[in-house]
Amino acid sequence: MEGDLQRTLGRNLRAYREERGLSQEAFAQVLGVHRTYMGGVERGERNLTLRSIERIAVQLKLDPLDLLK
Repeated sequence: MEGDLQRTLGRNLRAYREERGLSQEAFAQVLGVHRTYMGGVERGERNLTLRSIERIAVQLKLDPLDLLK
């Protein structure tokens, strides 16, 4: 149960990123973070702030809630 939301967000982020044809490295560069950090987010290992979720959603042109569903 613990960490389920982080893993869900990570899976959704990866799916939306790949759907848009972006590599993990390219998307990390757009966000101004390191590729290994993005990998941790996509694996559900990172606990993001709401502000970070918003920033990611804006870059993907999504409602932030879409990343959490």
